[in-house]
Amino acid sequence: MSEYFPEVPKIVYGGPTSRNPLEFKHYNPDEVVGDKTLKEHLRFSVVYWHTFSNPLSDPFGAGTAVRPWDDGSNSVPNAQRKARAAFEFFEKLGAPFYAFHDRDVAPEGKTLRESHANLDEIVKVFKEEQARTGVKLLWGTANLFSNPRYMHGAATSPNLDAFAYAGAQVKKAMEVTHELAGGGYTFWGGREGYSTLLNTDMKRELDHLARFLHLAVDYKKQIGFTGTFYIEPKPKEPTKHQYDSDTAACLNFLRTYDLLPHFKLNLESNHATLAGHEMMHELEAAIGAGALGSIDANTGDPLLGWDTDQFPTSIYLTTQCMLCILGMGGFTTGGVNFDAKVRRESFEPIDLFHAHIGGMDAFARGLKVAHAIIADGRLSAFVTERYRSWDSELGRRIESGNATLTELEAYILPKGEANKNSSGRQEMLENLINEFI
Repeated sequence: MSEYFPEVPKIVYGGPTSRNPLEFKHYNPDEVVGDKTLKEHLRFSVVYWHTFSNPLSDPFGAGTAVRPWDDGSNSVPNAQRKARAAFEFFEKLGAPFYAFHDRDVAPEGKTLRESHANLDEIVKVFKEEQARTGVKLLWGTANLFSNPRYMHGAATSPNLDAFAYAGAQVKKAMEVTHELAGGGYTFWGGREGYSTLLNTDMKRELDHLARFLHLAVDYKKQIGFTGTFYIEPKPKEPTKHQYDSDTAACLNFLRTYDLLPHFKLNLESNHATLAGHEMMHELEAAIGAGALGSIDANTGDPLLGWDTDQFPTSIYLTTQCMLCILGMGGFTTGGVNFDAKVRRESFEPIDLFHAHIGGMDAFARGLKVAHAIIADGRLSAFVTERYRSWDSELGRRIESGNATLTELEAYILPKGEANKNSSGRQEMLENLINEFI
């Protein structure tokens, strides 16, 4: 009998006809699609912060979460108990990975030294539980946004001491991630931005952010950490403008400061929405630069303008995600990380299972649909045909950088006019996707 989730058995695959809310309808981890199992394709990860450290409060009310294992104290024994509950959840759900911030898993002490010691105590539990369950760390990170010391930012703070404290905190979080054999380490600039330019030296702050990341790259090499470094874009909230606002902004920053060889992107669906983009846009922008590493799987409410971090349920969204990910050959690092939280009204422990089961089923369906669309070939054939003129000798010369404007003029003058355009057939292609969904 389970100590923390006694009413929940290990979640198994029941199939599409199952009416058991605690069974998968579409995610069969051992089912092979293409050349991999669903478990290998999707690499599901549960986040610690929303699942085990979120009281479900909002600006208008206190938390509603009922968590029998959490006594509400900011103590190491409570954090240890929470860690045991977390791994029981991972194991019963069948999630192969998890992710955390340092301050999610261990209480912050009165001094940095005390905070380090608290984290070390929890790492001992994590190591035991990882060995017991086989669950692995997808990536770790440091919370550089909650404490008031980071009110003006961390790596971009005008206060040198805040920068130094953040560096020390990242150093420890990287060491812990390395000790736990984490697959990567993520940098999310929660307050690396500005509320007004009237008090901001933007160029200096960007220079400092780049220097901070170079210091992290240097230390990664020093300790022999071979995991992937990720940057996670987000346009706003809590700042008016964050420097890592979207994929394009991150790529530009990384190229400008010679950091692109050392980083890939961890993209979140809800952050794409807040940036005014579709997730498919953000994915394709990263893939085009060879920089997609992992995704945070969630969605936002179209009627709300903030980061609601809801669990993904749209098969259209998951299909689009998996079309992009399969198109690049699948994950070589990272995975599908559920950076999502249950609603404030879904306050019982069992709701955590319902939410993750739904998200995992949605991505399993999206994967299967995307694979079928790719195997069918009509979508890719249409795109290939649409750009057929570029496969000509002149097209190849232009794309290789060997053509001149004089050559273009010599080509078009005898023709007198450009060839007629062909239809983009958007509606037909949308209908094609619907055939499979």
